[in-house]
Amino acid sequence: MTALQELLYKIADDQLIIGHRNSEWTGFGPLLEEDIAFSSMAQDKVGQSYALYQMLNTLGEPPPDTVAFMREASLFRNCQLVELPNGEYDFSLVRHFLFDTAEALRFEMLIQSSHIPLADLARKIRGELRYHTLHANTWIRQLGSATEESITRLQQSLEFAIPYALGIFEPSPYEDELIDQRIFAGEQALYTRWQEVVEEVLRPTQLSLPAWGSITPRLGGRQGQHTEHLTSLLDEMSEVFRIDPAAEW
Repeated sequence: MTALQELLYKIADDQLIIGHRNSEWTGFGPLLEEDIAFSSMAQDKVGQSYALYQMLNTLGEPPPDTVAFMREASLFRNCQLVELPNGEYDFSLVRHFLFDTAEALRFEMLIQSSHIPLADLARKIRGELRYHTLHANTWIRQLGSATEESITRLQQSLEFAIPYALGIFEPSPYEDELIDQRIFAGEQALYTRWQEVVEEVLRPTQLSLPAWGSITPRLGGRQGQHTEHLTSLLDEMSEVFRIDPAAEW
């Protein structure tokens, strides 16, 4: 697998899996507006994954439907954060904040990619991700400074999610090649920028971050090592395609 293909797979798999997790809030949001918001973001992310899988197809990989619905869990390169069950709204909101902050920054960086199709796609996706981060930041700041219950629940979810969030930045085996070829500036550069933005958003709230150096990252997702939750999610996602392979997105 080339450096570019590895990069595209992990981004596309992240978007596909979190898109399906977000879609599970349809009809179950705590407010009608949140039901609609999570459904809309789910559509965006699945659409983004499809565009990335199409790009992979032009590089010689199988068609989007095949890579999305016919791979075993061990072949997925998503971080473990996105595959965790939604739980209560507080966890889904914290995950949304941590993940979309990273993705918005990632696509900002990819606008400078030497791979022109990826840079062009990043420009298109950037607008969608601005809405996603605006939504996340607004609710984190509001609920992170509201009632004792909302602050406590968000704080607990933040402490649980942070180790998984650090798995977003698990280095690629092709890291040096990606940087040298100016395809992507690297996970460490992304991680540094992400830390700064997360701290900035949380500063006006009553939420607190653990010391970064004290966190043990939950790694392995980029290498195909996943929680037990991914297999069941993939079975559910691929059910229609396995029944009717001619079905379209």
